[in-house]
Amino acid sequence: MLMQKELINQLKDIGLNSYESKLWLALLTKGVAAAGELSDVAGVPRSRSYDVLESLEKKGFIIMKIGKPIKYIAVQPEHVIDKVRKKLIEDVKLQEDFLNKVEQSPLIDELKIIYKSGIRDIDPLDLTASIKGRKNLYHVLERIIKNAEKSVIITTTTSGLMRKKDVLKSALKKAKEKKLKIRIAAHITNEVRPQLEELASLAELRHTSTPARFCVVDGKEVVLMPLDDEITNPAADVGIWVRSKFFAATFEKMFEAAWAAMKQA
Repeated sequence: MLMQKELINQLKDIGLNSYESKLWLALLTKGVAAAGELSDVAGVPRSRSYDVLESLEKKGFIIMKIGKPIKYIAVQPEHVIDKVRKKLIEDVKLQEDFLNKVEQSPLIDELKIIYKSGIRDIDPLDLTASIKGRKNLYHVLERIIKNAEKSVIITTTTSGLMRKKDVLKSALKKAKEKKLKIRIAAHITNEVRPQLEELASLAELRHTSTPARFCVVDGKEVVLMPLDDEITNPAADVGIWVRSKFFAATFEKMFEAAWAAMKQA
């Protein structure tokens, strides 16, 4: 049996190593087979076959047939996927429960104190970083907005606004609950206007025809996105994060001047 490398690599994504993938694929073609036969078909050393088959059995990919010689039965792929899905959901739930406990424990308060005491003496230039990839950009934006204490300013494009209303919804809700001043300026077209009702309940929206992409939080942090998101691949998008009151104040003043002339959305 010729094993397709691409298929074996894909099976790694559902938790199988190379030997496990090869033996399971071999068993799928046979339906029922003994370890030695599977070893020969899959090209897996016989000395490893029993351990690997035992691992597949524990993971629910195969069943050991009663009798002698010992043979194995392949489990239907759709049943395997269902089992893997349930296992992933269970694992995620366990991890989420663990993180919730850590978040509510004294450990977080201690770590915050250590962080704040260490960051006071850092040069602002050391708190300047580049962010690569739109997904990472939104992680940073979500974090600084959730940590905001006074205000959030966002200037974005039409498509950027449509993404942010979904991706940053949780962070903006938290900021709204803390009664922060949240303002968003974007090119708001008639096509997207009906989809902004929920966002309008969280922030004050105004229309601008000036293309710009930046976020200012509390007048001390700025995330600047210099590329045109209409023509930039999301994976190639970049941002510059700066924690500097001087730098942030410049962008805040620019925004305030433009905001006064913008039409309410």
